[in-house]
Amino acid sequence: MEIKQAARRYDDHSVQGIYTRHRGKAASLNVYRRNAKPYQAISEDLSRKSSNHGPKNSYVITPKAQKQEDKVCKYWISGHCARGNKCWYLHSWCHGDGFTMLAKLEGHKKAVRGIALPLGSEKLYSGSGDGTLRTWDCHSGQCACLSNLGDEVGSMITEGPWVFVGMKDVIEAWNTQTAQELSLKGPVGQVHSMVIANNMLFAGAQNGFIFAWKGSSEVANPFQLVASMEGHSGAVLCLTVGEKKLYSGSVDHTIGVWDTDTLQCIKTLNGHEDAVTSLLHCNGCLFSCSLDCSIKVWFATVGENWEVIYTHKEENGVLALCGMNDAETKPVLFCSCNDNTVRLYDLPSFTERGRLYSKREVRVIHRGPFPLFFTGDGSGSITVWKWL
Repeated sequence: MEIKQAARRYDDHSVQGIYTRHRGKAASLNVYRRNAKPYQAISEDLSRKSSNHGPKNSYVITPKAQKQEDKVCKYWISGHCARGNKCWYLHSWCHGDGFTMLAKLEGHKKAVRGIALPLGSEKLYSGSGDGTLRTWDCHSGQCACLSNLGDEVGSMITEGPWVFVGMKDVIEAWNTQTAQELSLKGPVGQVHSMVIANNMLFAGAQNGFIFAWKGSSEVANPFQLVASMEGHSGAVLCLTVGEKKLYSGSVDHTIGVWDTDTLQCIKTLNGHEDAVTSLLHCNGCLFSCSLDCSIKVWFATVGENWEVIYTHKEENGVLALCGMNDAETKPVLFCSCNDNTVRLYDLPSFTERGRLYSKREVRVIHRGPFPLFFTGDGSGSITVWKWL
């Protein structure tokens, strides 16, 4: 599977050139404005009654059978749908226009918790709850290296040549160019989330603290622990940054807003009724999602007075958010739900444009070198996707 080659064919750009320009930058979802009014929710009937694969006369059809094109066949996913082409459900890993699946990378035994593609690297890295780090060759799609870390991975990010793997009580760091390895001590419990901002690495831990390391010119110790930030009463599950602010989401149902210069919490946002599982900042707006089955769009007025300007409801708990632009540079929000689907919404309308399906819930959505993106699910499978 020529992952890199597929990216190079798009608009005659090289992967490295595109990745250098876009890596580390939030998708330009330039859609929400200061004076924007709350958006109207577009209601869709997503609660169609499911049926088994019994005889046709067991269905009530008026006047003619119609395929349920928004639902994937669970028997097909498990590898044995007896109805074949006559099945009323999708035999596909996705539906919608503008994207396609390129390949599946199989090998992890438990949920994929992180995907990283370091700058200038020919390798894709993935970490899993099975305690392993896999290195994939971007040309062949084969696993080139398997490392046993000794404990489950909670999160993973990359910055420049560095790969950071969050684990219980530690962050393991690898420099993919120099092969330097470091262990960053400080976190208490599992490290669920990490982000880079203001020349610092921030990590959200199980004990509700956020730990910060500042980059240093020292070769032997390039990361110095500078703060342990207290503000949440439950585990910090997600972090994002924007406009000199760090945002943290927690099991305690709240969102913390932190100043990245002073490392002080300047605001606590209340609005969700369950754990805040993912955050996304773009163009002055903060997107948050939760196990309370909602996505909220927040906007800050004068004096850090954050308000919810729109709430989108799902039928299931929401696990992860990711924003990116499609091939026509239109902003798209990816929303992973715990019904094993990822919904794609056009912004700002929140009109659904497609779905991705998986064997288990998708924990990780990673924006790669355009036109590629990746998803990692609870079964340990990584899927490579491409914008058309």
